[in-house]
Order: sequence, then C-alpha cells, then structure tokens
Amino acid sequence: MASRASSDVPASEAPVQIPKLPGLGTSWYERGARYWARRVRTAILVLLLLAFFCYIALRLYVGVPRSDLPPTARTVWDWTQAVASGVAVAWGWVKQRRDHRKKLLDPPTPQQMWEAKRGDSTRAPGLARAAVLPLLIAAPVLPAIAAWGVGWFAAMLTVHEYPSEVGARRWLEERTSRGA
Repeated sequence: MASRASSDVPASEAPVQIPKLPGLGTSWYERGARYWARRVRTAILVLLLLAFFCYIALRLYVGVPRSDLPPTARTVWDWTQAVASGVAVAWGWVKQRRDHRKKLLDPPTPQQMWEAKRGDSTRAPGLARAAVLPLLIAAPVLPAIAAWGVGWFAAMLTVHEYPSEVGARRWLEERTSRGA
C-alpha cells in the first residue's frame, strides 16, 4: 500500500486534473477536513443502516415461533445463535480485510470506479426486492447474518485508504510522470 508521503504529488506540479471519486469527490487527494467529514458521514450512515438491519434481524428472530421448542432446546438454540453471531462478526471482518488487500494489489482507476458505481446503482433495487423472501426464510439465523455484515462493514470503514484512492493516486502519478 502506498503511503501518503510516497504517493503525494504537489498540486502545483500536476498539470492533470485531480479525478473525482464516488463518495469522496476530489477530497481524497489532500485528505483534509472535507475528506474526513465525508468518511465520517459515510460511517455514520452505514452504522445507522446496520443498526436498523440488526434491529429488524432481532425482531424477526424473536418472532420465529421458538415457543414450540422445549426450554432446554430453546436455550441451546439461543446460545448457538450468540456464538454463531460472534464467529460471523470475525468472519465478516477477515473477509473484508482479505478483499481489501486483494483490491490494493490491483486498484481500480477512477473510470473503473465510476463504471462500478453505475452498475451497482442499476442492480441494487432488483437485488433488494429479490432478497426479501430469502430474508424471511433465513429469519432463524438472521442475527448471525447481520453480525457478519457488522464485521464486514466495520472492517470497510476502518481502513486507512480505500482501493479507489490508491488507484486514483497511481492513475494521477502515471499521468503526471508522462507530462513531466
């Protein structure tokens, strides 16, 4: 991963315009107050959505007719859910960190980021509708699924630099070195 000191190009030497990245604009270049405000805003939004999803998962889990189970089996099932959720948080964290490391090896260019963003925004509504029925079927294990999401998103939000930033820096350095 390129460090800030090794990958910064002073603005006065860069004849190429700094590319805008989805969610970060051009603030990624200087990593100043605007950049951190955008990162914090994203983190707060994601955490609010995760809290809502976890609430829904727990409400669906509690709504599953567990009263048909004997008290001992219900206790075992609840403890199994708690352990599975703990494992799922760790699994989500590790999965995201591995994906992040892999993406840093071949970071996307700014153009690839925008194309991916367009593709995600056109697929998202259909995927959200298609996920409702499987979500209801998965209600008994939904807390573990929500926990995996918490681990994955927590790892995503705590990285030093997004792959899109690394890719944009490399793209900018490539364009700047050609111009010099």
